[in-house]
Amino acid sequence: MAKKEFDQEFVDFIVKAIVDHPDDVKTTRSVDEMGVLITLDVNPKDMGMVIGREGATAKSLRTLLKVVGARNNARVNLKINEPEGSRRGSSSRKNEEKESKEEDKKEKKNLDDVVEDLKI
Repeated sequence: MAKKEFDQEFVDFIVKAIVDHPDDVKTTRSVDEMGVLITLDVNPKDMGMVIGREGATAKSLRTLLKVVGARNNARVNLKINEPEGSRRGSSSRKNEEKESKEEDKKEKKNLDDVVEDLKI
């Protein structure tokens, strides 16, 4: 197995410390003309822990990686892979359907009020 670089070890250490399934944490490191890219794969159940509320944990991790990279004169970026079977898309669709149903109820109520007003 290839020797891990410090930035990759750093991501491994931090992420494994905050997730419930540390054995499922996998990182890959690639270097190109844009800098270093660390790709992170975690258990689907741990995505919330890695992303954090409103993305705060992921943003903090990326900020710390920029500091690590600056220390080594490198640009380091983090990509978090969305796991297979992720509910991200389906939950947003459910929210949209729920909002649509609530709007329909409001429209129906408003229409009933108008009809009731006409009866007077």
